[in-house]
Amino acid sequence: MMSTRMYGSLARIADFKNSNFEVTKLDRSAWATGDYVEGEVVGTPSKLYRIEDRTGHMIQVEPGDWVVGALGDRAATLEGVGGWADITPDGQIHALTSAALMGRYTSFSTLFPNPMALVYRGHLCRDGNKVCMRDFAMRSETHAFAVPTLILVGSSMSAGKTTTGRRVCKELDRAGLNVIAAKLTGAGRYRDILSYLKNGAREIYDFVDVGLPSTVVPEQDFRAAIRPLLNHINQRNPDLLVVEAGASPLEPYNGEALFDELGDNIVCTILCASDPYAVVGVQSAFGVTPDLVTGPATTTSAAVDLVRKLTGLQGINILDPAMKQPFREFLLDILKIVR
Repeated sequence: MMSTRMYGSLARIADFKNSNFEVTKLDRSAWATGDYVEGEVVGTPSKLYRIEDRTGHMIQVEPGDWVVGALGDRAATLEGVGGWADITPDGQIHALTSAALMGRYTSFSTLFPNPMALVYRGHLCRDGNKVCMRDFAMRSETHAFAVPTLILVGSSMSAGKTTTGRRVCKELDRAGLNVIAAKLTGAGRYRDILSYLKNGAREIYDFVDVGLPSTVVPEQDFRAAIRPLLNHINQRNPDLLVVEAGASPLEPYNGEALFDELGDNIVCTILCASDPYAVVGVQSAFGVTPDLVTGPATTTSAAVDLVRKLTGLQGINILDPAMKQPFREFLLDILKIVR
């Protein structure tokens, strides 16, 4: 019986069709971050046996299916840690994200079901050469960036960054601004940034566009990859760039390097925090004072009051319908948008 081949969303920048590559097993010495590989699904399916395809839709997978993804690394505080170097000698793989980030977990939360297991079938090759994400990466001969930028940072993953970002895009689109949204650090997944497009952003980009499966890479590699994207966004000349920084600034996703690359173009920083004390932690550890706090740290009036007591910062619960207008006013004021 023929196996079904599925492409994770990390393959969305490539030109793959079933007939334009070979699957070849390569010696480990030839493996590297961003290599496109294929694995066969094995094990007992759980809720995590789903793949995000190249359009951002979630598809159930079963043992025997073939999944195309890319080698990479992840260091998620709430879910799991691992990378491609941890893949066993006999080719035992985990899907580290639903986008088919391929590696193997060395630490995984007991609160989650078993991650998707696969067995290495080989690298995607053409004419005897492996095919890599960087083969399809956005490139630029110049580097310029002078776009006013609103950046969303978190105290951890799952702190409300994407939810806040969607609301920002919706309000600024309503105000008539040409907004581009980009996720510039984190682990590859398409549907988060795709949701910005559905909420008012005119264009969307992420680090996958410049050939990175995640931003757990050496700092010099991150900077070299992200600059062509910033240059491209600069050429598109938006009124504002809304940037989501995945995870939190001090995790190994190059958050500090991103802040440095954006530099003085940052005109607003929104911190999405898990609780009021996490706001203090990010402030003291990273040395950044946000302009606003959102996320679970603002769920109730008591939480908002505690944020203000601990830090002096304003908090807004953007999920509260009554807070739509105050949030709109905050954005209009800080971005100096004429009413």
